[in-house]
Amino acid sequence: MAQTVDICAAVQTPYVRHPADDMTTASVLANAARSALVASTLTAREIDGLGIASFTLAPDRAIDMSVKLGLRATWIMDSGLGGASGVDMLQHAVAAIRNGDARRILLVGGDAFTPESFNQLVRNYNVATGQDYGDVPGFGPNAMFALITQQQMTQYGLEREDYGFVAIRQRKWASRNPNAVYRHPLSMTEYLEAPLVADPLTILDCVPVVAGACAVIVEAERTESTSGRIVVRGIAADHNADLHTGTGLTTGLTSVCPRLWNSTGWSPAQIDVLSLYDDYPAVVVAQLIDAGFLRAEHVRADLRALLSSEVALNSSGGMLSAGQCGAGAGLHFIVDAVKALQTRSIGAKALVSGYGMVVSRYGACSNAAALERVS
Repeated sequence: MAQTVDICAAVQTPYVRHPADDMTTASVLANAARSALVASTLTAREIDGLGIASFTLAPDRAIDMSVKLGLRATWIMDSGLGGASGVDMLQHAVAAIRNGDARRILLVGGDAFTPESFNQLVRNYNVATGQDYGDVPGFGPNAMFALITQQQMTQYGLEREDYGFVAIRQRKWASRNPNAVYRHPLSMTEYLEAPLVADPLTILDCVPVVAGACAVIVEAERTESTSGRIVVRGIAADHNADLHTGTGLTTGLTSVCPRLWNSTGWSPAQIDVLSLYDDYPAVVVAQLIDAGFLRAEHVRADLRALLSSEVALNSSGGMLSAGQCGAGAGLHFIVDAVKALQTRSIGAKALVSGYGMVVSRYGACSNAAALERVS
């Protein structure tokens, strides 16, 4: 049974704001899967596991995609954890490989929304959302996270400019990602004067919805030595960490990251790449605090220092600039980290986070993975 598990391919399809009529969820997932096979130099016959994350693939599931892709699987998974689905699938895939249930597993996530399918997703996200807010006109994720942002600003003495620095830094990274939908430079004036969505959030604080997909291939360490391997050093999760009785200002990373630091022997000071779920800038700040990168009593100063340091925060632009491809958002950050370590040669150690599935008030799912590039 394998002990060391590698990510041998990580790909992102071009993200599209307005997909063509013939672009379907199945087609974007298939394109990502084929690109991952090419990048790994593997064939479909060599893949024996498949994980799928998608909001709009229904009524099809992972087994339907397995048939369409010509895969024979001894391990299969459907993940329903939205922005946490990438690390969720990776956690299960690593365990499966170490247990001998599969040797090479393809993980794919993505969506191709139509305006109607996206509106339907928001309206019918889960039972709790419908019961709690179904009769409140205009209430949805933007309004929820506007409230969380307001609370965070009050608690830590933050101003809109502090969130602007996050968006501007990530836009700068996006200029190097040809798959990102927004790549032109962003100024603080543009950020502050952007149209308001839900005070204090503007359109530049809310992720653009896109059609697209991401895919990774996870495998047992190959017999032959390969340079620039990306090794999964650790994974941890804490879903419903506060039993949904908190304020939404903290995430499950408060328990997840100490476990990762303990298992890997790493510390925040050793991390070169941060790939953190960023549906809103406030969620990035919350995770940075929970993971130990920002001190609660010095959030503003520490955030400025981090953003001006050599640490790569969402070096593909994050979803704020690249776009959010539905349930593929979870895998987006794994791909981001692998590209940063392997293609952009930014250091050797990465922390990848997942966050998602709002239940009533804020995301209930949190997980993270520690990745390392080894020679």
